[in-house]
Amino acid sequence: MLSSISLFWFITLSNQLFQSIKGKRVFVTGHTGFKGPWLCLWLQRLGAEVTGYSWTPPTTPNHFSISQIESTLARHIEGDIRDESKMHAAMREATPDLIIHMAAQTVVLEGYRSPRETFDINTVGTACLLDGVRGLDKPCSVIVVSSDKCYENREQVWGYRESDAFGSPDPYGASKGSTEIVVQSYRSSFFPEEKISEHGVKLASARAGNVIGGGDWTADALLVDLIAAISQNKPAHIRNPGAYRPWQHVLSCLSGYLTLADRLLSSDDPTYCSGWNFGPVPGNELPVRDIVERFLSVWGHGSWQDCSDPEQPHESTILRLTIDKALWQLHWRPVWGIDEALQHTVDWYKHYFTDSAHNMRDFSLGQIEVFERAYRSAHGLTR
Repeated sequence: MLSSISLFWFITLSNQLFQSIKGKRVFVTGHTGFKGPWLCLWLQRLGAEVTGYSWTPPTTPNHFSISQIESTLARHIEGDIRDESKMHAAMREATPDLIIHMAAQTVVLEGYRSPRETFDINTVGTACLLDGVRGLDKPCSVIVVSSDKCYENREQVWGYRESDAFGSPDPYGASKGSTEIVVQSYRSSFFPEEKISEHGVKLASARAGNVIGGGDWTADALLVDLIAAISQNKPAHIRNPGAYRPWQHVLSCLSGYLTLADRLLSSDDPTYCSGWNFGPVPGNELPVRDIVERFLSVWGHGSWQDCSDPEQPHESTILRLTIDKALWQLHWRPVWGIDEALQHTVDWYKHYFTDSAHNMRDFSLGQIEVFERAYRSAHGLTR
């Protein structure tokens, strides 16, 4: 049964896209990574004033520099989320209406190489941010971006639900599970849903699937490795070809975050202050080998070889997300399937490699516009 507020939103969604974000002050952590530049471009397009707080861009090249993201921001601050005094000062200066926390150590294999730092960044860093929210002493909506790997993976064939247990045998997944526990603890202890009218803080978390798209140069990322191999005319080394993952385009993922943000900003319904899965529709949880073959087919050439090793660090074999909660309570649905996601990803990289001017900001905005049209159509929205 929908609450009256949820029903109101379902009926009035046809008016505008993410209408509550326009004119809002948004504080984004991790804005120099993969998802961050896409989010900043989209937020500016929606009319938000964005402050970004993050390390320097972690790779060369990187989407942040290529698409000149700094010029879209009200403030660009380089810093560590564990630097409490610096980050809290930046948050106070930004006086945010909305915080989207994406800064993290995001690589599973790096979690094995640097486990303590992974926990420190992902778990302690989140606690540091939420302490900063406490210090703002103002109404604010907060989305902490976690991961599909936060769940206790039992290699089950059905998708994980938001009510399932957290935990993982690998450090990265465990750090994300403990991040979710930190969020739950702060929500219960300092920002209880039943007292929103008193403290004004609406705290939620978002758990996405395996995200692909243009502008990703993350170490050990599948498509990044494929593109590197293609450029060197070598076969790509694939370490887990049989692993199933919930694949989705970065814009589909971000549309989930923005839908959630729109609800948090516009409603005091405590339903929204919880964890949310944003993944693909069933059938897009494909094995790595299928993604590799499809990507190479869209690209037009390339090869790969199975380099799986029984002695390599453990990674889950099957990972699926159930998105029923977002479908029914947020009225969000994925738009691009895996074929569209791969095509737009290939288009982005090919444009980057063939356009000597590298006008990637306009090209990225063009992909956002194409996605928005598909999103509006899928959700029955009008301008």
